[in-house]
Amino acid sequence: MDFYLVRHGEAKPEHEDPRRALSDKGRREVEKVARDAAAKDIRVSKILHSDKLRARQTAEILAQFLSPRGGVGEIKGLSPEDDPLVARAELEAAEAPLMLVGHLPHLGRLASLLVKGDPENEIIDFPPAAVACLSHAKGVWEMRWTLTP
Repeated sequence: MDFYLVRHGEAKPEHEDPRRALSDKGRREVEKVARDAAAKDIRVSKILHSDKLRARQTAEILAQFLSPRGGVGEIKGLSPEDDPLVARAELEAAEAPLMLVGHLPHLGRLASLLVKGDPENEIIDFPPAAVACLSHAKGVWEMRWTLTP
């Protein structure tokens, strides 16, 4: 089964917007990646995001293009410094493809944990609005592809 890890789009600087909403460039880049993901016929049951505004906004834009059956929802375990074991458990318990929208360094650590078994052995660079597809079959994780703006 395929799963998708997404870094939120570029956010406004904290001095400009303390809540760090997506910048105009961030919105454009997320929309481009969302269109590309829809063109690849990506299907997810639900898009889950962290409690940060920029992640929620990114998830909502992706949902406009991907129309997940279960919609969009916030979960714990996707914030920048969270333990990637929490998100791994969520993915491994899933019965249908999920998309997780989060942050660095968490997403990089999660991808490394899944594929290499070591969260410190970096396997992917996540620029803003990037999507990584990871496949899970018979207890083995594999990096399949990435989309970037």
